[in-house]
Amino acid sequence: MRISDTIQDSIVDGPGLRYVIFTQGCPHRCPGCHNPGTHDPEGGREVEPELLIKQMLSNPLTDGLTLSGGEPFYQAAALVPIAEAARAHRLNVWAWSGWTFEELMEEGDPDKLALLRLCDVLVDGRFVLAKRTLELKWRGSSNQRVLDVKKSLESGRATLYTPPPTGLEAFAVPL
Repeated sequence: MRISDTIQDSIVDGPGLRYVIFTQGCPHRCPGCHNPGTHDPEGGREVEPELLIKQMLSNPLTDGLTLSGGEPFYQAAALVPIAEAARAHRLNVWAWSGWTFEELMEEGDPDKLALLRLCDVLVDGRFVLAKRTLELKWRGSSNQRVLDVKKSLESGRATLYTPPPTGLEAFAVPL
């Protein structure tokens, strides 16, 4: 598969300590994308999924796998075994996609659907520069959604993700 890069211990690409794979190649090419170097499908470098799995599992403190890009669903078949390994080791799986949940479902591509089923959370929708905001957690523009994939698949419609309570809510100071 082709990747742009990886990050071993990210704390900004989803909750907890994450292993992040930035895939190479993106058909969306959103104007203002924060990662335009990932657009060219011939860019980046070739890597075997087994190497990425080994790296992902090398830190016992890792909480989850993040699939970003580029467009992860552009290389869904290559990412399925990586996501399966993450799930087998009780890591949560988050993915960012320019395609919406509805577009992925309607297309019906078996590889994309297999990857989607392995995700816990999908941040979906193309980045829209006119809707860019720094106020939203895990999103670059207000049209994008943070979805609970399991609930979305069960209901057949996009369902927003609700983060689990941290246990620190009792210490919150009202503003």
